[in-house]
Amino acid sequence: MRQRAIWVLTALVLAMAPVFLGAAPAAAEGCRDRTLLGASYIVCAFNPAADDLRLYWRGQDGRPLRTFNALARALKNQGRNLVFAMNGGMYERDFSPVGLHIEQSNTLSPLNTKTVTGRPSQIPNFYKKPNGVFYWGQGRAGVLESSRFGAQKPPVAFATQSGPMLVVEGKIHPAFIEKSTDFKQRNGVGVAPDGTVYFVMTKGRVSFYQFARAFRDGLGVQNALFLDGGWAPGIYAPELGRNDSPGHGGYGPIIAVVE
Repeated sequence: MRQRAIWVLTALVLAMAPVFLGAAPAAAEGCRDRTLLGASYIVCAFNPAADDLRLYWRGQDGRPLRTFNALARALKNQGRNLVFAMNGGMYERDFSPVGLHIEQSNTLSPLNTKTVTGRPSQIPNFYKKPNGVFYWGQGRAGVLESSRFGAQKPPVAFATQSGPMLVVEGKIHPAFIEKSTDFKQRNGVGVAPDGTVYFVMTKGRVSFYQFARAFRDGLGVQNALFLDGGWAPGIYAPELGRNDSPGHGGYGPIIAVVE
């Protein structure tokens, strides 16, 4: 009788083992094709507590890197490997960041609080406020509206500013039009409530409103930031065979995952 009880208990433990294993935090998914609300995207998911997420702009010679290949070569010279990369925000003609750029806790470009007025169609995307900051460090990441970031001054290792915000505390940017026909290729970043960082790039063309909904309603992200659109977006994702050349002669800030 005792042996039967031990056997039953052992069987129960073995049957429950997958449940216990499944309760562990999910590993980063990397990049994959996904359909969100009827549109096709590349969605890349990373864990800032486990994945080495970094921000780059210039090489050791002080010049902008401009391409994913240049970044991959620079990392290889350091004995490291480029796992993922995406253009990391808007930049000037000389490839310098339009707004805040922090690398290894060093501020290389300050927070841009400039306001541009006029009709929405006349205001550059960066200045369609609220714009925001994507930041990370100490195993955590977040997206904050720029003025809040400036007021709170959270301790960060890396940060990049862009605009407009796509989703702010669960609400879609007020300037976005639900039935807009302004369809473009776009890319952006958002941080989910569980801390997962989602980088998203369209595979076709969508409106700002559709793109914002992909983050909020498709991925459950409460705060998301637009990185760029048109010919500017690019992604380095070897598992998908992607190593995009820059559409404007080069990238400015580059967000990357390295190993």
